[in-house]
Formats: sequence, C-alpha cells, structure tokens
Amino acid sequence: MPAARLPPFQRFLDTHRDDVLRFLIASIGRHDADDAFQETFLAALRAYPRLTPDSNLRGWVLTIAHRKALDVHRARRRNPLPVPDIQERPAQPAGDGPADHWERVRALPPRQREVLTLRYAADLTHAEIARALGCSEEAARRAAADGLKTLRKELRDVPATP
Repeated sequence: MPAARLPPFQRFLDTHRDDVLRFLIASIGRHDADDAFQETFLAALRAYPRLTPDSNLRGWVLTIAHRKALDVHRARRRNPLPVPDIQERPAQPAGDGPADHWERVRALPPRQREVLTLRYAADLTHAEIARALGCSEEAARRAAADGLKTLRKELRDVPATP
C-alpha cells in the first residue's frame, strides 16, 4: 500500500477556499476578508510542505484564517475611528437580516466573537474550536453560550420598525 500523501496545493485550495472565505467574511466583514483570504493561503502555501499526510487540513487552514482575522481586529484597535457628521434626526434602527447578525457578532468581546465565528461560520466543533484557540472545550462552550445569550438579549431589545 503506497504511503499517504498530501494533495497538490491547488486541490487543497479549491477544497477549502469557500469555507475560509465564509469564515473571514463572518469574522471581519467583506471589506477586509479578501486581503485576509490571500494572506491565509500565502501562509498556508509556505507551511504546506512541512505538514504530515495525516494532518487535519480544514482545521489547519481555518486556524491560519482565524489568526489573520485576529491581526485585522488588532489593526482596527490601533487605527482611529472616523466619526460621521452628527445627523439632525435619529438614524433608522438596523435591519434584522443575516448581515446585521454578523455585525452584532463582530461587536462581541473577542473570545465570544472568535468562538461564535468558528462555530457558525466555519462549522467547527467545540473540541476543534478549543484546539484552535488554545483553551478547554468547556471554555469554548461557555464563551459560545455567553455570546448567544448577549445576542438574544440584543435582538429582544431591538424596537420594531414602523
């Protein structure tokens, strides 16, 4: 029986690109996702030859994507936030579509944001999330529960649009 081998990098990229892009959009938004996507696969390309054939390729590349998303969040904290002109009338309440939900997720504390994004955008199990974040599975579950509780409370408190 021949030894197991890693697939060619192009096949690996074709297999995992949709999951990575979906995760990055959910984690950092469409505006920054394309750059982080490219950085993710450049980093993966550099490290790919050192992987063992039995590696969990999906978990590995999503961990790289998670680290690139963290870099974007850190950079945002260092940059000044532009302040819009003051409006004469109050802004309309935000809608209630999926994009609005991800905006709320991005506003959560870092650990809750990371766990919910890895869970629902990348479809990782709590055990895989714990490995990716370097925490216990129970801590990952607790952060997910806390984040969902916060989101549910916010959605309950959103006034109905007229």
